[in-house]
Amino acid sequence: MSVQSDWEIKSRAHACARTGREFAAGDFFFTLLFRDGEGFRREDICEEAWADRNDNIAPFSFWRSKYEAPPPPLPEALPKDDAEGLLRRLIADQDPATANARYILALMLERKRVLRPVDSQDDDMLVYEHIASGETIVIPNPRLSFVQIPEVQREVSELLAGSIG
Repeated sequence: MSVQSDWEIKSRAHACARTGREFAAGDFFFTLLFRDGEGFRREDICEEAWADRNDNIAPFSFWRSKYEAPPPPLPEALPKDDAEGLLRRLIADQDPATANARYILALMLERKRVLRPVDSQDDDMLVYEHIASGETIVIPNPRLSFVQIPEVQREVSELLAGSIG
């Protein structure tokens, strides 16, 4: 079995990938994830496109969401690297040595209701949707044992402590 690398975070679209129609606040739409070579492709489609889709082309994962226009960006007071910022940085770095830390950070953000888990057909991959922004995050499941978790938690604490000051 080959190990998939983490996936670059993809934001929700503001228009249907199939019809090109802009989403309005409150519209429901579907997010589909497809495996493309070594990675994933995200496609956000309106309900009409969902109804007209080809059932023979099955996505890796899919879910229905309510569209919310993105809030205006807030000015950043200080570049504080919290759990979410650290997770984003570790995903961008793609260092295999931080795979366990990325997993624990994703679980922390799920517990804080920053990330929402999404069903997936592959138990080796965890799929999350960022609740506020609609971004999709895919993280390999390292299958940590209970014995490994305390050490990884210490590693994450050290990473967070080292990046905040």
